[in-house]
Amino acid sequence: MTFSLLGFDLDRFVRETLAEDLGEGLPGGGRDVTSDSVIPAEARFSGVMDSRDAIVVAGLPLAEAFFRALDPDCTIEMLVADGEAVEAGTELMRLSGKARALLTAERSALNTVQHLSGIATMTRAYVEAMRKGSATCTLLDTRKTLPGLRALEKYATRMGGARNHRMGLWDAAMIKDNHVAVAGSVGEAVRRAAEAGVKPIICEVDRIDQVEPALAAGAHHILLDNMEPEILREAVALIAGRAATEASGGIDLSTIAAKAASGVDYVSVGRLTQSAPAADIGLDFQPE
Repeated sequence: MTFSLLGFDLDRFVRETLAEDLGEGLPGGGRDVTSDSVIPAEARFSGVMDSRDAIVVAGLPLAEAFFRALDPDCTIEMLVADGEAVEAGTELMRLSGKARALLTAERSALNTVQHLSGIATMTRAYVEAMRKGSATCTLLDTRKTLPGLRALEKYATRMGGARNHRMGLWDAAMIKDNHVAVAGSVGEAVRRAAEAGVKPIICEVDRIDQVEPALAAGAHHILLDNMEPEILREAVALIAGRAATEASGGIDLSTIAAKAASGVDYVSVGRLTQSAPAADIGLDFQPE
């Protein structure tokens, strides 16, 4: 199995997640009391992970990592790949190995796949809704992620068809209302970033009259915040290709097509990672 994300330590994630579930370092912790007491040490387990909903799959390689961390010799057969859309009832993975180990890893594996598949599934729904308004607009995610899970959650949005926006505070300047308030104006905030040599510079505006000062000061990307479609069209015409354009703020499945149809290059949606419900995925014993 190969799974690698920039800035993400898979071994550490698996180790710390399992340690949390096992209560390592806590009084009486460090073991799975249920499996240890109910399952004979030599018992074997074979089972199938399947989806109870129609979903877009994300996170199966991580589930494999959890199972192999506790039983390196377990047998795992991947039946689908991350990024695939599957119907309810689809088998995702078959596995067999030491019963205690696999049952101890079960919840960590399922939690991860359920969470990431939920994000990928919601993302795909937004992509499909957006396409009704524009065939060329690109869906972006945001930094509204759970602490410690950003790399994984943004991986899941990619599996659903979105493109990652900034990964963090380090890879682009994003000048928002509070930065503008402290700097004194949109133009001054952008000018300072430009003079510091920062690239790219993304500047949020919530009024049309802020667009020209942002462009004149050197913004590369204009984030048009909480604007109705007709105002977005006006802003896109004014910018006229001098910078990338993005619609953002309060966008949902009922409004994304109209926002995309305004001509913006991008639409960003925070709820992809902030509010996606977990997918319904289970692991069931299946005799060999």
